[in-house]
Parts: sequence; structure tokens; C-alpha cells
Amino acid sequence: MKVNFYGYDGQIRGEIEIPDEIFSAEVKEHLFYYVVNWQMAKRRTGTACTKTRGEVSGGGAKPWPQKHMGRARQGSIRAPHWRKGGVVFGPKPRDYEFDIPKKVRKEAVKSALSYRFKAGELTFVEDFKLPEIKTKRIVNFLKNFKVNSGLLLIPEKDEFIEISARNIPDFKVL
Repeated sequence: MKVNFYGYDGQIRGEIEIPDEIFSAEVKEHLFYYVVNWQMAKRRTGTACTKTRGEVSGGGAKPWPQKHMGRARQGSIRAPHWRKGGVVFGPKPRDYEFDIPKKVRKEAVKSALSYRFKAGELTFVEDFKLPEIKTKRIVNFLKNFKVNSGLLLIPEKDEFIEISARNIPDFKVL
């Protein structure tokens, strides 16, 4: 499949061949949910924690004798039903991460690219390089394409582009 590619100034520079197996792939929306859920689970810190009756300080001695006091029997002042007592079934630190197959991840990326391409939301730009770190150049680039936000996919890591773009809201570089 042939598509137009653009220059830094937003003008059409020519046509390029793009792979059909990626940009014409079937859109599998259920994979979006699956992969986004996986990404969010990996990010969770899972540090919520409460103390049980065994972890709260104090409460080692029986507060009063079992019998002859006229009060309810108690074993510890840190029991859950007491003020300043431990928490029953409270949260403990845990790992929420789970694994998904690499094939599923790749298929989800193909589906996402195909979905955006079919919606006309992908633009191909020729050799995009910055001679220096300048956010203004990236802002001008976005103005040339009349967009305020987006994602710039570059084939190899380029620190000039990444540093120049990181202060622009709603704009990412991968």
C-alpha cells in the first residue's frame, strides 16, 4: 500500500510503501482493553498497608481478669473492636502485575496502528532530525501539521527530539 509522506514543513514530499500486514490488519479492540489493563497493573505500586492486631504496638497483657469484674471478657487492648486496635482483613502490600504473551502485545500494537491509520490519524514524516535541543522546533513542527497533541514514533533513540518534546503537553515521543 502506498501513502504520502510529508516533510518538516507539512508539505507532501512523495509516496512510500507501507506494510499491509500492519496497517491493514484486523482491528481487535478487545486486545486494547487487555493490554492497557496489563500496563496499568504493572504500574501499580501496591503499597497500601494496615496493621493487624499482632502488628500494633502494645496489647500484650490481658486488660483485666477473665472473671469477677462484671465486664466483658477481653484478651488484648489491640483487638480489632477496640479503639486503636488492629485492622481485620485490611490491605497488605502486593504485586498486581500479570503476564500476557508477546504475540498478544504485538497484535495489539498492529491493531492500534491499523485503527489509527483507518481513521486517518496517522501521518508519515520523512527523516525527522534536530540539529540541537529546541522545543520551539517541535512546536513549529506541530503547527505545520495543525495539531496540538500526539505521539511521534521514531525508529531509533534520539535524545535531541526526546528532550525537545518532553515539555509539550499531551505530546509523547517513542
